[in-house]
Amino acid sequence: MQPPPLILASTSRYRKELLARLGLTFTATAPACDEEALKRPGIPPRLLAEELAAAKARSLRATHPDAVVIGSDQVCAIDGRILGKPGNAERAAQTLQLLQGRTHELITAVTISGPDGDEHHTDVTALTMRPLDAPAIARYLAADLPFDCAGAYKLECRGVALMAAITSADQTAIVGLPLLAVVRMLGRWGYVVP
Repeated sequence: MQPPPLILASTSRYRKELLARLGLTFTATAPACDEEALKRPGIPPRLLAEELAAAKARSLRATHPDAVVIGSDQVCAIDGRILGKPGNAERAAQTLQLLQGRTHELITAVTISGPDGDEHHTDVTALTMRPLDAPAIARYLAADLPFDCAGAYKLECRGVALMAAITSADQTAIVGLPLLAVVRMLGRWGYVVP
């Protein structure tokens, strides 16, 4: 029996590339939810990541009732404070100055929503950034331009050189989609990998 159609509720090229590694046929579609409405003051970082992932997955279920939809989101946090996307070089430099020499969390949540319910998984990665001076921060920002990335770095690019240590149960979660959990979860709906 064929598994249901598979949809990735994302326009992220990184998530698309990760899911494509599994060799499954899927379509990638922008989620139809208001992410900003979920970003309320005081929400804990893990809860925000989980709510965003679930909202993305569920947002496409109404128009694709027979499909299995994957929603995922990441939140970068330090000391319980959520670090959003900096948007420009000045705010990115401030974020890296805050993180340098310290350990922070990258929380990656995924929800897979299918015809018979939802399944959830959250991966928390601890990242310790090495000490950085202002010239090193400026060189990094000029190289990767991570202004649209939470935490102001791109681990899939030169941002990995900013780190002293990374502790994660699933390295793919760092890029945006925890494939170890996704493979396990998709098995519920009949997807076989490999």
